[in-house]
Amino acid sequence: MSETSRRKLLAGTGAGVAVGTVALTMRPAAAGEARRTPSSAREPVVAYIEDHRAGTLRLMVGEREVVVHDHDLVTRILNAAGGE
Repeated sequence: MSETSRRKLLAGTGAGVAVGTVALTMRPAAAGEARRTPSSAREPVVAYIEDHRAGTLRLMVGEREVVVHDHDLVTRILNAAGGE
C-alpha cells in the first residue's frame, strides 16, 4: 500500500477511531478482559481483513503495517462489525 493512500485512509478514519477509543475506555473492565500493556500501540490503528477464511488481519499502525494470523480475532472483528 502506498504511503499516500495509507495517509488518506488514516486521516479519513481518525475521527471514527477516536470515537471508538472513547467508547471503549469508558466501559468498566470485566473479569478476564484484555488490558493494554506498556508496549501497546499509541498511534491510530486501522484493521483490514481481505479474506476471512485465511484468518489474516493487516493492521496499519501509524507508518507501518503489521500482519497477524488469528482466525478467532478475525471472526470476532467481523462479528463486532455486523452487517448483512
